[in-house]
Amino acid sequence: QVQLVESGGGLVQTGGSLRLSCAASGLSVGRCPMGWFRQAPGKEREFVGIISWTGRDTYYTDAVKDRFTISRDGAKNTVDLQMYNLKPEDTAVYYCAARRSYESASRRQQDYNFWGQGTQVTVSS
Repeated sequence: QVQLVESGGGLVQTGGSLRLSCAASGLSVGRCPMGWFRQAPGKEREFVGIISWTGRDTYYTDAVKDRFTISRDGAKNTVDLQMYNLKPEDTAVYYCAARRSYESASRRQQDYNFWGQGTQVTVSS
């Protein structure tokens, strides 16, 4: 049974940093494309970034490029989202998601098979 559990969310001031972590069980982050998505209040869930199953490629939405970084730790079976220079518009519930082993990286939510429960990030102005 696959489980994805996010942690690390919280309240931070504008310009601050947070590091979210996604702990996976039932799958290997070293074989699966792992994505991060977010949903702000009153808005649809949107793509944030992804790391390919090889770990060689990462992609980000323009709004977070140069501020957010995705990395993974195969030994811990975790994927992290490091967020710098946070802005109020980054306030959202952040979700970790996984595709099946060896599938391609995708920005489309419907391509993801497994989801975490989400962690709240609130950026105060």
